[in-house]
Amino acid sequence: MSTGLPREDAKIAFDRERRRRVLSQLASRLRFEPDDVSHMLPFDEVVAALGATSRVDLGEQVISLDSIVGTVDRRRGEFDRNFRPSPGTRGRWERIAEARKRGEAMPPIDVFRIGDLHFVRDGHHRVSVARALKEKDINARVTEVRTKLGAGRELQMADLPLKRHERVFHERVPLAPDKRARIQLSDEWRYAQLATLVEGWGYRVSLDRERLIGRRELAELWFDEEYEPVVNVLREAGLGGGGTETERYLRIAMLRFLLLQTHDWSDEIAEKLAGEVKSPSAASEADTMTHQIIKELRD
Repeated sequence: MSTGLPREDAKIAFDRERRRRVLSQLASRLRFEPDDVSHMLPFDEVVAALGATSRVDLGEQVISLDSIVGTVDRRRGEFDRNFRPSPGTRGRWERIAEARKRGEAMPPIDVFRIGDLHFVRDGHHRVSVARALKEKDINARVTEVRTKLGAGRELQMADLPLKRHERVFHERVPLAPDKRARIQLSDEWRYAQLATLVEGWGYRVSLDRERLIGRRELAELWFDEEYEPVVNVLREAGLGGGGTETERYLRIAMLRFLLLQTHDWSDEIAEKLAGEVKSPSAASEADTMTHQIIKELRD
């Protein structure tokens, strides 16, 4: 509710947003969420994880306030991910809120765009006040930063290591967009394991075909001749354990190599692997990695 006094309304609005921030932090801790869930995303770290390719000036646009989740060169503690303020921002925040209550126009903010996300270069207080006033959109000068991997609004700080490994995997195994979309892993280190397996498979294929195969061609051959056929067999047989199709494939591919030292796939090899899963040998039980894979296959 408005008191009709812009300065008093600005003070009330600031205090309300501060209470909301404190209550949000308390709720997050009671849910045992990581501390960084409520933090703004740091632009430089996101770019480093996703891999920048180019920048394009898109000029002035109207953007959704909900899409603004990060900051450039800003102390992270001044605002949380929802742009609720800290005590140290009170003076400037209230001056902007008072000006808005008086009907004064605000200049556009400056942002970088990555995928669906926006990162504030200039205008943090204006964003915070606009959100406190329940506005949906804001005028912004937008510079799009194009990256090797995209970013959705659900992106969190905790996701950046996984994104970094995913990007490196696709640099080592450059698949076409429709195929790369199917490669999904939830553990960052398994991207490295998968890339190593693909390169080992490619080395054998290069020897068999007596020519050096480039990365792009190798990636397509692996997907068409190895990955998809194995995934289809696992799907039909209900094998591979839980998780994504890539996680099921990786378990079988690693078990095949660890136990049989081969990248081939045949009925005989499939039977040997099935036997190990059903009744692991003593050697398998002694191998920590093999034992873990077999355990995952059974879960």
